[in-house]
Amino acid sequence: MKKILWVCNIPIPRIAEHINTNVQNIAGWLTGFANKLEKTDGIEFHYAFPMLGIKEVISGKVGNINYYAFSQPKLMGFLPVEDQIKESVYMRTHIRKILSIVSPDILHIFGTEYPHSLVAAEEFGNADRTVINIQGLTSVCWMHFNDGIPFRELKRFVISNIARGNLLGQSKNMKKRGKTEIKAIRNAGHIIGRTDWDEACVKQISPDIKYHFCNESLRDSFYEGKWQYDKCKKHSIFMSQAATPIKGLHFMIRALCDIVKDYPDAHLYIAGNDITKRDTIYQKLKFSSYAAYINDLIRKNNLEDKITFLGSLDEENMRDMYLDSHVFVCASSIENSPNSLGEAMILGMPCVSSDVGGVKNMMTHESEGYVYQATAPYMLSYYIKKIFADEEKAVEMGNAAKKHAETTHCRENNLQTLLKIYDEIYYS
Repeated sequence: MKKILWVCNIPIPRIAEHINTNVQNIAGWLTGFANKLEKTDGIEFHYAFPMLGIKEVISGKVGNINYYAFSQPKLMGFLPVEDQIKESVYMRTHIRKILSIVSPDILHIFGTEYPHSLVAAEEFGNADRTVINIQGLTSVCWMHFNDGIPFRELKRFVISNIARGNLLGQSKNMKKRGKTEIKAIRNAGHIIGRTDWDEACVKQISPDIKYHFCNESLRDSFYEGKWQYDKCKKHSIFMSQAATPIKGLHFMIRALCDIVKDYPDAHLYIAGNDITKRDTIYQKLKFSSYAAYINDLIRKNNLEDKITFLGSLDEENMRDMYLDSHVFVCASSIENSPNSLGEAMILGMPCVSSDVGGVKNMMTHESEGYVYQATAPYMLSYYIKKIFADEEKAVEMGNAAKKHAETTHCRENNLQTLLKIYDEIYYS
């Protein structure tokens, strides 16, 4: 019986409901893996995650998952990581206690962007039995945080800068967090990744680390449904998120300026809260310098009636939005393997994505979708208009994308790959 301890950034929904905390509608692939792993013979499954405002470890059991919540620093996103670790009176003690209770055979850490990843690796102290699942890489992503944003906007002041800094400051803060990420990776003997990009980046950080390939599975709802041209809202464009500069909304808006010249009814739909709103005191205090820049772009180009923020969408509503839209766009300045693109592909949507990170490992240009240079919004516009103009090609690419994604995101194959990785680590 192998004892596996996951250290994750958030609880999966079943655990969140069990402890009466907010269910976060993100990282659905974690839920898929967890649901499968708890039913696997020969595995004793433990799951740990950070939680604000606790002074003792919270533990319990849901199904066959033993879970543990440990203390999270209150200023997680604003202090440099080294200071977060110092400020957390309880985090290291809690993680040490969880490791003592579980005594895991394998420590599996998901993500490296927060301080608990380093603390867990250090406290476990066994690199040969520590594996880190790469999500994004802060130590690399900071370099692309402000791609395509004019320099004057990088130093722009709004009230929220007092807490989070301007755009230049935010990228510098990411760089500092990246130093702790590098330490975490160097405390592990094994990495799980899925793209040329994450392998290249990790090997530069730790050349002798053992790299394992394993794709991610998607949220339940995306294995059902199929995009159909006749049922989609024509000339509608969907982005799954756009709250930070990395997601490239500024590029999409520039592309939209050109698109509406040929397609006046074109409309951009964005999942997530409207970052440009300033109706309440809270919204005014939260209003970021990036939001100010986006707001200026929208008004300057008279696109107020062409863009709709949809608010937070649950899993099924998100899927339905993909199915209702004419084209999905990933305009990011950096990604590893964006799950949003995988979700759109497995539903059979026509997709346009920036050529960043590991996108090439997910989608083949022209046969399964269109891939364009990230800093070239004129090419983004060009490919979206090609999809609008050619029904046959859009359907053909969507079908090919679906076929590819069904292989990439096959749950059973991905689970078996993960179990083989555990065996290799355990018996090595």
